[in-house]
Amino acid sequence: MSLELAGITVLWIFLYGYIIVASIDFGAGFFSFYCKARRQDHIVNGIIQRYLSPVWEVTNVFLIFFVVGLVGFFPDTAYYYGTALLVPGSIALVLLSLRGSFYAFAHYGARENMLFHFIYGVTGLFIPASLATILTISEGGFIEVRGDEVILLMDRLLASPYSWAVVLLALASVLFISASFLTYYADKAKDVRAAKLLRSFAIGWSLPTIFASFLVFLSIRNHNPQHFDKMLDASWLFLLSLASFLFALALLLKKRGYGWAFVFVMLQFAFAFFGYGVSHLPYLLYPYVTITDSITSPQMGAALVIGFIAGLCLLVPSLILLMRLFLFDARYVQGKPTK
Repeated sequence: MSLELAGITVLWIFLYGYIIVASIDFGAGFFSFYCKARRQDHIVNGIIQRYLSPVWEVTNVFLIFFVVGLVGFFPDTAYYYGTALLVPGSIALVLLSLRGSFYAFAHYGARENMLFHFIYGVTGLFIPASLATILTISEGGFIEVRGDEVILLMDRLLASPYSWAVVLLALASVLFISASFLTYYADKAKDVRAAKLLRSFAIGWSLPTIFASFLVFLSIRNHNPQHFDKMLDASWLFLLSLASFLFALALLLKKRGYGWAFVFVMLQFAFAFFGYGVSHLPYLLYPYVTITDSITSPQMGAALVIGFIAGLCLLVPSLILLMRLFLFDARYVQGKPTK
């Protein structure tokens, strides 16, 4: 495996990890607000709070690794994306700050405040929508280089069917992933009412997710035919993704194997995400940046690969330990004090 391919593979794994962990977090925030607005918060908020309490602080670690690694491995991305993502990136930072404020004030009664819950729930949808702009812009057609100036064509971005299809997929995916995990978590806690309600959310957002996926396929064919043709070459990965989705949905409909259902949901997004990534290569940004032209020096690249693999080997066991100590502790998951 070449240095540049090793680098982008490690970064893609970090980004996939962020998508799964952050989706559960963002979706939980929306469901918390939605259930409070419908006066069903007494059913699910205990489950949601027990999940978020030990996890929310480590959610963004994956994203930080990805951003730092992307600029470290491929310095040209800082030049092109830095200016272009100033507006959507700033919006995402403001939303993350607002979301962090909810956690900071949660111990001072914020959990009972409807305004705080509204901010908490809405940011859970707007953050993935703004971050999805990165993948949209990477397809090309939204950036123009005039001399030394990189300009984001915001009017073209807002008018693009592909852009809105990606936003729709981001929103539906966040809610589907989150509801699938929380259903399993509630079932493990033996909370029948919460599991029933969250299962209905998971089933309800399953079809919008797959519909949005097909919309992205159709719109990318018109927006970037070159990438679409490469996606057809990797069609077996997308077929495996669809098969994983059908297995997950079948288990949810049969009201059993919620843990395996969530595993299939993760496989669904893993196959689709890596299929998208493989077909996107060698471009990081059509047509300006490729992994071969923008790679850093071999010495720096090798050091970064080793460092990030070491970070991955440290981060994943840490998350597993966190889950064993808190999330999947038999007493903690049922809301009982741990010994």
